[in-house]
Amino acid sequence: MIASSSRVPLSAVVTTYNNAATLEDCLASVSFCDEVIVLDSDSSDDTRAIAQRFGASIIVESFKGYGPQKQSAIDKATHDWVLLLDADEQLTEAGRETIRHELAAPRADGYRLPRQEWLFWQWPHPATRPNWQLRLFRRSRGGMNAVPVHAAPEVGGTVIDLDAPFRHYGEPRLADRVDKINRYSSGVVEHKRAKRPALLGLRMLLYPSVAFAKLYFGKRYFVNGWAGFFAAKTQAFYAFLKYAKLHEAMQRTDDRDA
Repeated sequence: MIASSSRVPLSAVVTTYNNAATLEDCLASVSFCDEVIVLDSDSSDDTRAIAQRFGASIIVESFKGYGPQKQSAIDKATHDWVLLLDADEQLTEAGRETIRHELAAPRADGYRLPRQEWLFWQWPHPATRPNWQLRLFRRSRGGMNAVPVHAAPEVGGTVIDLDAPFRHYGEPRLADRVDKINRYSSGVVEHKRAKRPALLGLRMLLYPSVAFAKLYFGKRYFVNGWAGFFAAKTQAFYAFLKYAKLHEAMQRTDDRDA
């Protein structure tokens, strides 16, 4: 790791499980950080060997859930400023330079960074709007929220957008995306089934179209050809599936209570 006396010290934090295919690019992109923490959930591939080659501090812990696992990794950082990445994400060179410059005199307690999503067989067209996510922050002012599937950091302080792009190498095949949607929608149901959402039927009927429109038109996925269409359609399917599974779970509960 390359330390810099011209900025506040920075810890990169990555959680892993059998991520040998993408981890090398991830860790190479954070080599400018003063410390790299890799919290591994007992991988059986070359994940830990790759992390060791990059000089990362490696800790092995059983998986405790998306949010708790990331929080555990954040807690192990030495420095207050943390850059949180998944093992299939990587900072761009422009992102690295922007972070270096910003941390010379931080203007906020946390920063949302623009994430560029891999679309099955291509990176998105430059006209595609990225997903802004809070990934750079002071751990003394924030941490992971309690959302079970889509856990994310929250900061009790000033948060601003920082044009430091990073890339997410997501599912390379449509089948992989569908498998992920199935797992995530089931996780959402386990969290929400204790409380029936208002107008569940209308949400199931209408929200998939809204989800498609937000991505395809709102974020301009239409400029990505069929890859953008597939991404928007699978997002709409996810929106349908999580409410459909919840409706199914509620029906089963009602039948038992009858």
